Amino acid sequence: MKTHSKKSIRLSLAAASCALVGANVAVAENAHDVGDWDVSAALLFYNEADRVTAAEPVIKAVKQLDTDETLSLKLTLDTLTGASGSGAVPTDRPQTYTTPSGNSSYTVNAGDIPLDESFKDTRVALNAAWERPISKDLTMVLGGNLSSEYDYQSLSANTSFAWDTNGGNTTWMAGASAGVDSIDPVGGKPIAFGVMQEADATQPRDGSNDTKSLFDVIVGVTQVVDQNSLFQLNYSLSQSSGYLTDPYKIISVVDPVTGRPLFTNINEPNLPTVVYENRPDSRLKHSIFGQYKRYIGGDVLDASYRLMVDDWGITSHTIDLRYRWKMGDTLYIEPHVRVYQQSAADFYTPFFVDGTQPLAGNDKVEASADYRLGEFNGYTFGAELGQETANNSWSVALEYYLQTGNEPDGTFGELTRQELYPDVDAVMLRVVYDF
Repeated sequence: MKTHSKKSIRLSLAAASCALVGANVAVAENAHDVGDWDVSAALLFYNEADRVTAAEPVIKAVKQLDTDETLSLKLTLDTLTGASGSGAVPTDRPQTYTTPSGNSSYTVNAGDIPLDESFKDTRVALNAAWERPISKDLTMVLGGNLSSEYDYQSLSANTSFAWDTNGGNTTWMAGASAGVDSIDPVGGKPIAFGVMQEADATQPRDGSNDTKSLFDVIVGVTQVVDQNSLFQLNYSLSQSSGYLTDPYKIISVVDPVTGRPLFTNINEPNLPTVVYENRPDSRLKHSIFGQYKRYIGGDVLDASYRLMVDDWGITSHTIDLRYRWKMGDTLYIEPHVRVYQQSAADFYTPFFVDGTQPLAGNDKVEASADYRLGEFNGYTFGAELGQETANNSWSVALEYYLQTGNEPDGTFGELTRQELYPDVDAVMLRVVYDF
């Protein structure tokens, strides 16, 4: 039940399946009369080698309330099982870790990346959106989202406006969303940099839950370049505050001479010294997104670029390329390539050298060994096969994802013989049907 791990994976699920459901619905809506429901269903399987497995069914229904007014409802159910990286470093001997509940433990073999195999959860999410015109050239959307899982609940509301100018060739857009999340970690919220104890012992947790708030705004413009192409440019700002720490991530404390994780507990000789992470209590992100689409003799080129910077010190670049080849009157195939590059957060700390770790309870210091906050590159390759008709559509997509990171600076001793930032690869299968 790793909150931030699940969030990261679910962002991938949303991009891969939920967004596609919405896209297919938009294609079919024009073929339905007022009062009709247009229903789309999607199913995504996501599997990381030796790590997380996820299954996410999604169903979305859109009702034509009027010729230009719609109500959209979407239900998402996802399940996550497998093993999740804890942040601890591998070493040349077995290591035993206590599970988040504090009631049991698990052992990692010598040389293996510490993974917690108790990672599992189920989430249910409901989204609703109402779209209607305010005037001839101005359209409004109001929406809300509610999701719940074992240790995490989220509630948010959003609105956006689209204004057509220049004879409909230019569309200006602005939107905002606000939400609040409640986090109730298994075993209670850990004390910053508290030392993990053996199973059934008192853990450094205060037993409380916590919350975080989120606020996002986006402004943009879409311009028709000519009869075959258009360009979109967006700027978005995202502010989150409150409890942003992952309550299940830990940091190893290593010997200053050998580089091996410290083993100092005489009651549990394989229990390494690890402390719980602590992240800043706020994050401000800025993003610029540009997208170009061109119709080429029945085919469609779709290219986009996103730049993101935040006050955690992370800068990321994303290039996304798709080309939809038309095959006959209704069939198409769409190859897809995505490249992502990210710098490390200012407080990314792959390990602590004994004597340098902050004291337990010192929440003025930030540190995390979560590899997703380190420097890495991500590559996605795949293709989608689909068919679109006047009444329904379907598609099947298969994609491969590879994440490669750089070994952290400052390694020594035993650490130089271990792979601290291993590659992560995953396979995604997505099936969508609109009926």
